[in-house]
Amino acid sequence: MTEDFVQTPEVQALLDRASGVESDAGDARLKAITRDLVEAIMKAIVKHDVSESEFWAAIKYFQDSGDEFGLIVPGVGLEHFMDLVMDARDAEAGRSGGTPRTIEGPLYVAGAPLVEGEANLTDDADDTDTLYMNGRVAGPDGEPVEGAILHVWHANSKGFYSHFDPTGTQSPFNNRRRIRIGPDGRYAFHSRMPSGYSVPPGGPTDRFMKALGRHGNRPAHVHFFVEAPGYRTLTTQINFGDDPFAGDDFAFATREGLLPVPNRQGDSAYIAFDFELQRAEVSDEEHFSARVRAEA
Repeated sequence: MTEDFVQTPEVQALLDRASGVESDAGDARLKAITRDLVEAIMKAIVKHDVSESEFWAAIKYFQDSGDEFGLIVPGVGLEHFMDLVMDARDAEAGRSGGTPRTIEGPLYVAGAPLVEGEANLTDDADDTDTLYMNGRVAGPDGEPVEGAILHVWHANSKGFYSHFDPTGTQSPFNNRRRIRIGPDGRYAFHSRMPSGYSVPPGGPTDRFMKALGRHGNRPAHVHFFVEAPGYRTLTTQINFGDDPFAGDDFAFATREGLLPVPNRQGDSAYIAFDFELQRAEVSDEEHFSARVRAEA
């Protein structure tokens, strides 16, 4: 059997009916996307001679993945692929410049405390070094972006994020803040040094990565949103350039321009990093995507 089987009248009629294209009701864009996605899955089933048992094992895998689905999506490269798509669309539109975007990941929590001045992100005791980070938020012409909000979040020294910590020991917004940027566009914060981490051992993502001959490790990193009126909201993160997994991040978040090497001095480490925002052309670009995010 070849993929031509999917083009037979019977299968094509099934696709039309299953995606609702024969009906005037419903959303036409959703119907077209659904039809293409289902057809692609059908072609893969035929191409790789997927058995009935393999098919249902795959369905069960996704049913059982639960909270780890947000790790599987970046792990198979889909979240990074969306960054590449948005980069390509910008290039086609003649838009360039600005700090590179990269994946958000599944561990943001809305409603972190809003602070001004030099911020302390860490609420809980953590026996590790102190990270100091500072820099500037500027626009495409170098102008300081007054009133910007810098969202910052990262793991603790055990590789766990508050709100998602399986030990249940962290405060709700430990290592999470929103920093209001002043007239000079500058920001500064300190926190206890984050660690890299792996996906939960033995979990759905770990099993999938091992079946692919891959690992599930991330380097130490810090996540950011930057939002400001009149500018495109930026989603990005820095990976520590001296981490052994900096060039082999299972989630594909490493991008050129986002790999600062901390200046380590005794029990402290320093990173200087500037953000450059692009101007928004439409108001929707000033807001976050419609992704569902956790709330504490």
